[in-house]
Amino acid sequence: MPGTLKMAHRPIVTLTTDFGLNDHFVGTLKGVILNIVPDANIVDICHSVQAFDILDGALALAQSYAYFPARTVHLVVVDPGVGSARRPIIATSEMHNFVAPDNGVLSLMYAREQRLSVRHITSEHYFVQPVSNTFHGRDIFAPVAAYLAKGVDQEKFGEEVTDYVRFNAPKPKAVDATSMRGVVLRVDRFGNLITNFTPQDAPALFQADVPPFKMVVGKREVTSMRTNYAEGAPGELFAIVGSMGFIEIAANRGSASQTAGAVKGSEVLLALGNGTATAVSNGQ
Repeated sequence: MPGTLKMAHRPIVTLTTDFGLNDHFVGTLKGVILNIVPDANIVDICHSVQAFDILDGALALAQSYAYFPARTVHLVVVDPGVGSARRPIIATSEMHNFVAPDNGVLSLMYAREQRLSVRHITSEHYFVQPVSNTFHGRDIFAPVAAYLAKGVDQEKFGEEVTDYVRFNAPKPKAVDATSMRGVVLRVDRFGNLITNFTPQDAPALFQADVPPFKMVVGKREVTSMRTNYAEGAPGELFAIVGSMGFIEIAANRGSASQTAGAVKGSEVLLALGNGTATAVSNGQ
């Protein structure tokens, strides 16, 4: 298993939460961290994770953590089970530390990392006391992340565990020989519909001679693939491989979500060649 990561001269702590920015929560986390390690460089990854949505938090983390320097501490607080028996954990890969509730929010990171050590945080003397039943982000996760950033060995926080919670992101499923059914994983702020299809799921769309295809989502059909957003004609919905590595349904300077009447959870049907895609229902 990976050993303890030694901290850089100015430690980095990232924050990913569903707290939003209208309350004091994010600022309070930063205050706790800075009180313990005043020279910390705190970076906000995202505080607009959909409330209580563990998969959305997992996506936000998975798309960002690898771009940070080695030894960064990533604090993730998407915690609908706060105050319950779910465990607080530290996960250590070869390059990074993660502090989070043990509810699966680190699952997509687990899938990418070959060597991991996961520990149940039980050393309460690192917590802010008294510990609130409703704000473990402040009282447990933030101080533990700060002490890790300060250089405290991960072994001091608790014993290693192997039964940590993890899940697989939803994968497209075959309907028949020429069609597959997927789902909209999220809608970004531009209204792009990020599906769970990857180029590996539909390699025919990326060969020299692309066969006819149809993607049906909400009330619209998509029959063209573009290489960048600007290639799309005004009012056209098109497919594109986005920076997250998934096939998106997008519109040039418009909201594909509004145009298609589709949201997070909406089903997406992909039919290749002479497949007969039909309208699919929306989900939440």
